[in-house]
Amino acid sequence: MSDIGQTFDVVEVLKRLPHRYPLLLVDRVIEIVPDERIRAVKAVTFNEQFFQGHFPGSPIMPGVLQIEALAQAAGVLAIETLGLKDSGQLVYFMAIENAKFRSPVTPGCLLELEASFVQKRSKVCKFAGKASVEGKTTCEVSFTAMIADAPK
Repeated sequence: MSDIGQTFDVVEVLKRLPHRYPLLLVDRVIEIVPDERIRAVKAVTFNEQFFQGHFPGSPIMPGVLQIEALAQAAGVLAIETLGLKDSGQLVYFMAIENAKFRSPVTPGCLLELEASFVQKRSKVCKFAGKASVEGKTTCEVSFTAMIADAPK
């Protein structure tokens, strides 16, 4: 497990998540407290593929991708907490609940991602997540994930 206050750059994130461009939505882990919480960031740039169609002339990051970014951050937390790095197991979404979108996310924003355990078992974890830009909440959500073997 990681030490409290440990940070990860994108290279370390890539060692923990199976996601790759264009679906890797965590650029850096700012703080991780195993068994508790994680803070991470996604630098939102105009070059993101989704801005081509969402929405031309008024680009806004889709809310579902904010939730995906939060889930990826929570996946890093689960992997670190449960010692799953290099285990052949992955963290999979099971449910999304109580999603609320508060403010749009536009190109040039630094999307701050916070996720914490609500409940933790060996194979199923529940999380609370919040995304924000400059301290203003953009998205809040509760979600559940399961730990399972990676497909072969």
